[in-house]
Amino acid sequence: MKNAQAPQKDAYSLILDAIDIGVYRPGDRLVESELAERFGVSRTPIREALQRLETQSLLTRDGRSLIVASLDHNQLAELYVVRSELEGLAARLAAKHATEEEIRVLQDMLESDRELVHDPAMLARTNRRFHKMVHLASHNRYLVQQLDLVYRTMALMATSSLAREGRGATALAEHGEIVAAIAKGDGDAAFAALKAHISKAFVTRLKADADAVEAAE
Repeated sequence: MKNAQAPQKDAYSLILDAIDIGVYRPGDRLVESELAERFGVSRTPIREALQRLETQSLLTRDGRSLIVASLDHNQLAELYVVRSELEGLAARLAAKHATEEEIRVLQDMLESDRELVHDPAMLARTNRRFHKMVHLASHNRYLVQQLDLVYRTMALMATSSLAREGRGATALAEHGEIVAAIAKGDGDAAFAALKAHISKAFVTRLKADADAVEAAE
């Protein structure tokens, strides 16, 4: 009897995950044959995935080549405005609709993440998991779908704001305020805490980008 195997991800998900974790970064060229070889997938689903990613503006054309898109300052600012409002709404709804089990999971995530405070790469991954749990706890499928689109675009950010020195511990403290407000059923406080969290993350990113420009000069 053969061992049960986990379902394989499709080509689109494989490429998107690779962009998300930084295997492919903004400006990198994606070659159909190389992707097929890397992921062990035939070229037809790779081609279809690349077309889908281009349609979603996650890839862009450079002559005949497809490259990972990048976000300029205005696009980044617009993305954070939308993210802030939608995530704030998710937190507000979570404070109203989250089950006891969902709140417990958020609390457990917070405790586990405190052990990763000095591992920015891993903390970035668990950070996305935490935010996704808040989204799901809103119990609003349409809001979750819109936030999925926002986070898909966030894959184009070359680095996480959590990589900034000291940001990890601060971000976890902010997560604690969000969870506390949700647990109390205080929608206004949850909304405000999550919006403030996103605002501080944006400030951190802007400072990192400014430092990168200065270093290049």
